[in-house]
Amino acid sequence: MSAFSSILHKENTGLRTRLLIHGAGIILMAAVFWVFISAVEVSRIESRESDNEIQKYLDLSKMDFGDPADRLLFRESLDVFYAGQTQRNDSVVTAIDNLRQRQFSDPAYKTGDTLDGLTWNMVRRLTGMYLQFIAVYGIVLLLIYLLAQRIAVYRFIMMKQHRESYLTQALELVRNARANRVGSMWGSAVRKLGLLLAKALVKGIVLMLLFTPAYVIAYSVKTTIDTSSILFMILLGIVSNGVLIHTANKFFTFLVSESRKGYVQTAIVKNLHASYEWDAPEGIPMRTLLQIKHGFRSHVFQSIFINARFQFIPALKEHASFLVTGLIIIEMALNIQGHFCYELLQQILYRQYDIAAAIIFGIFLTIKATEIAIDIWEHKEKRKYGY
Repeated sequence: MSAFSSILHKENTGLRTRLLIHGAGIILMAAVFWVFISAVEVSRIESRESDNEIQKYLDLSKMDFGDPADRLLFRESLDVFYAGQTQRNDSVVTAIDNLRQRQFSDPAYKTGDTLDGLTWNMVRRLTGMYLQFIAVYGIVLLLIYLLAQRIAVYRFIMMKQHRESYLTQALELVRNARANRVGSMWGSAVRKLGLLLAKALVKGIVLMLLFTPAYVIAYSVKTTIDTSSILFMILLGIVSNGVLIHTANKFFTFLVSESRKGYVQTAIVKNLHASYEWDAPEGIPMRTLLQIKHGFRSHVFQSIFINARFQFIPALKEHASFLVTGLIIIEMALNIQGHFCYELLQQILYRQYDIAAAIIFGIFLTIKATEIAIDIWEHKEKRKYGY
């Protein structure tokens, strides 16, 4: 009992240490972003004051700074009023040119933006976008977690059944047909061959879609369907960038690794079911692939699955980072106004770097919150199964 208590105390201490590290990281990054945002605000105030001083010259009546004659007259006037201050007069003319250029080229000026920075109104606006982003991110992460397990389990069972790929089966069918040379078998062989090639083609298209970068899919479909739909965002987040397949491959690797350990043979000796045939008396029911919670009672695969899932939980941190990156690319590529990451792109273009920093900090908090949740989940799984 004392040994178990010692292990439990060690696990609790380890969790507390990780939570403290996460908390320290959040506080440190919050301080860094706060200093950066404050510096940007100070710079904006100084720039606004400077622009106000220069704007007084631009507001002079009957003065066109685009006309070389007016510019020369203005420069000579400065030399009269500020005699001997050539450097100061040159800097005023340069500042006028810079302000005029920004007023013509800066998107913020062209759209009538007030350039107020990170105001409370902007914070409230960003909060709504952020909550929407978190909702999409959470749903996509959950669906990827569930779908990846099912893809990995299906692939693992197919491996145990010694199923070959569709193209391999097609080549084997052609070899058998040529070797037998029976005319009556050719019609059946051709039909089977066509079906196998069709399945291989569909599988290839699906895999190509799952490995396609998000921005390629986004640009391909945004002119034909309503890409502002939340459901479309969720679907695109699942199927693009190879996140789903990469996650499924990770879980499949854990399944294969666990299936080769000694406890599997011990379980078989103890008369646990070990057949991997679908819906066989001692096999695996196919309906388990559609169930939210897997159950393989009285089957050796139950232990394999649980141990693989336990190893898979920490790996979700890595996939969460990939997923966030994919969602950022998707929202930017689709150019959907009112979305969190599209707002990031717009504020960078407007040179509103304090707002951009606030958005980036929100994304950082999303990843950190995911890591904290996964650490707590892993800790609970350890206590549940006595790891």
